[in-house]
Amino acid sequence: DEAKQLVDAAYKHTRDRIKEHLQNNALSPVELLGYFKQPVAGTRAAVRAADYLETTLTLLKEKLRWAVRGDFNVTDLLTPAQLGMIFKASGCDQQNKKINCDASHLYRTITGECNNRRNPSLGASNRPLVRWLPAEYEDGVSLPRGWTEGKIFSGFPYPLVRKVSNKIVRFPPAQLRLDQQRARMFMQWGQFIDHDLDFTPNTAARVTFRGKVDCDTTCAKEPPCFPIQIPPNDPRIKDTRDCIPFFRSAPACTSGRAVRDQINALTSFLDGSMVYGSDVCLANKLRDRTSQLGLLAVNRNFTDMGKAYMPFGSAQKDPCLIVSKGAEVPCFLAGDSRANEMLELTCMHTLFLREHNRLARGLKQLNPHWNGEKLYQEARKILGAMIQIITYRDYLPLLLGTSFQRWIPRYRGYNESVDPRISNVFTLAFRFGHASVPPTVDRLNENYKPMRPKIKLRNAFFAVWRIVKEGGIDPFLRSLMVNQAKLMTQQQMVVGDLRDRMFEHVARIGLDLPAMNMQRCRDHGLPGYNSWRQFCGLSQPSGLEALAQVLRNRGLAKKFIQLYGTPKNIDLWIGALSEPFVNGGRVGPLMACLIGTQFRNVRDGDRFWWENRGVFTPQQRSALAKISLSRIICDNTNISKVTRHIFQANRYPYDFVSCSQIPKLDLRAWRSKRTQEVTEQGISFKEQPVPVCKRVR
Repeated sequence: DEAKQLVDAAYKHTRDRIKEHLQNNALSPVELLGYFKQPVAGTRAAVRAADYLETTLTLLKEKLRWAVRGDFNVTDLLTPAQLGMIFKASGCDQQNKKINCDASHLYRTITGECNNRRNPSLGASNRPLVRWLPAEYEDGVSLPRGWTEGKIFSGFPYPLVRKVSNKIVRFPPAQLRLDQQRARMFMQWGQFIDHDLDFTPNTAARVTFRGKVDCDTTCAKEPPCFPIQIPPNDPRIKDTRDCIPFFRSAPACTSGRAVRDQINALTSFLDGSMVYGSDVCLANKLRDRTSQLGLLAVNRNFTDMGKAYMPFGSAQKDPCLIVSKGAEVPCFLAGDSRANEMLELTCMHTLFLREHNRLARGLKQLNPHWNGEKLYQEARKILGAMIQIITYRDYLPLLLGTSFQRWIPRYRGYNESVDPRISNVFTLAFRFGHASVPPTVDRLNENYKPMRPKIKLRNAFFAVWRIVKEGGIDPFLRSLMVNQAKLMTQQQMVVGDLRDRMFEHVARIGLDLPAMNMQRCRDHGLPGYNSWRQFCGLSQPSGLEALAQVLRNRGLAKKFIQLYGTPKNIDLWIGALSEPFVNGGRVGPLMACLIGTQFRNVRDGDRFWWENRGVFTPQQRSALAKISLSRIICDNTNISKVTRHIFQANRYPYDFVSCSQIPKLDLRAWRSKRTQEVTEQGISFKEQPVPVCKRVR
């Protein structure tokens, strides 16, 4: 009861304060970032239960200190029955409720439940991320390494992450090099599909569970605050008593020893959940229920030269409104809450909303007797297959290079015993893309000439008004096809706009994304660099010379040893990012292993994978094999010339062709015979009842 009071009070205080700051247009950069990292709907309930559980154990530990000498793990002192009682009282037992699956249902569930019939919760939303290696926390349970200053691991203390960012990531802007072989769309697709696979929200409290100390202004380490300390002689922040605010990821309910895990708010499957949502309430809110056409809802206020935008969210005030000032354009509502963070990402969401509605209308023409539910589900199924094909056929081979076949061999069908869940380490490894983001967001006109002004990255966060008021999504998509991604090299890792000036325009203090990634590694209890090298069957460098060999850079290896003392302690994100690329790829051997292993599991453990027998007919599979991201752009924009190889660097006009030369998806393979229709299980095509939902932003 005491834990519940503390957690509920912190949640309420946070909600009230965000509301107040939105009304006064006084959002700090951290609140701006945190606004969409807040858990909502079903995720919020799951996170609250986990916060109850963890706070209960913390209180118990304090109450038992007088009776136990030295440091101890509180769960070791509790009987299984006592742990079970806490598990039930916190609400965590609700996560383990039996799921009843309808064997006649032909489509994916929105939540990912029932994909694996033997274990229906596998890959479902609002469940813990899977651990490929055991967590390593300072206290063995939940405290991140680096929490207690000066504490020794493998003979050395952990360095401040801001110091690592300053010494290893920082580079002069004049050195910036672009990738001569990868288009900016390559970078953008990575972010788009990442938001299909994983989202680890922050805990819903933005004040400490004790005493309501504000994590945005305090530099005290008190859960859920884990502030990033400033090292001496920082190039930007002169006051070393200051800090960059940082919030711990929301915990997930865990049974057994109650070692802290993190939650995945999304389904683990590549299923288009960034378009459709991973929560039933949100999914229903995103649909157009005014007709029997199976459409997604579109914006009622604005169009893009007659083409649809996503609907606006229902919040009265939001960060997009604040950034848009006089333009008064709020944030869009999408299947993933981060859709408004970056302008090009918003454009991708818009593109796929239009594609769903195009598919639904095409299917209606072929099958006038299909109802809204059948049209929605079939269009959703096709769109999900398109995302899978573009990712595995076009994107991953360019990312993993010659190691692609090793980590993702030919498809051999669905395997019920493969665990498709997103791993905790993947949520950090897939952030390699932060190093390929350029410092500006560009737009090109109909003649593929630059539109002025270029938008500095630091001014582009939540600036969706620029899409609505300055020419729609086409100028951004042209830029993604023609302009190049930033090249990640050991000399120029992440641009200053992400390292020093993120969300600076509403500043108390600009954020440092690389430092936050390293702090997140510690927050999640991820083992160090060498443990993951061992997991992947790679050598584990023991000192300077061996590390210099792995990195093929003695100067960089020396910096790492000066900072960390030993390669064992190097934070996974920065260590893996620093490795030279595999042949033909854009990540090093460790990233290739972690990313490749994850994508193989996501494919082989998905019963609804597009190539799995019985999911599509042979004719439908043959039609789907011809799709391309270029064609989706042709079909849903006013762009008439596109590139065939959309992720590779392209020059205009040499590498561009007319849309008439890009193969179309032939929907005739989806024409159904009425007689066949009658024999199909009609249960799947009934209009689903719309649940009453609260608090869907």
